[in-house]
Amino acid sequence: MNPRDLKYSEEHEWLSVESDGSAAVGITEFAADSLGDIVFVELPEVGTELTRSEKMGEIESVKAVSELYTPVSGRVVELNEKLSDSPELVNDGPYESGWMIKVTLNDPSETELLLSADQYESFLAAQEQ
Repeated sequence: MNPRDLKYSEEHEWLSVESDGSAAVGITEFAADSLGDIVFVELPEVGTELTRSEKMGEIESVKAVSELYTPVSGRVVELNEKLSDSPELVNDGPYESGWMIKVTLNDPSETELLLSADQYESFLAAQEQ
């Protein structure tokens, strides 16, 4: 079950808008499970300007290397430094300890383009057909 208070992209990233106006970004449990054991995460540097739907990094598992996409435009203000030594945190808790970056939102209305938890679950169900 996907947390109800998050927004989701069709590329399987989640977004949580924080009380200070920044937003945390990570990959969904579905993505983490699909990838299998994650062994490496490459993230953008603090200060990097990201544009919605563009590549922001890569994630490597025992199965494959996949690109990570940013669900919103913004400037990277924080990285989850723990992932460099413990990338498995993404598997262990993709919505908690496995968050990847925090950004300041360039355009908060972009969050309205993302899916709710119900919409994301419907999207996943449609993909299985």
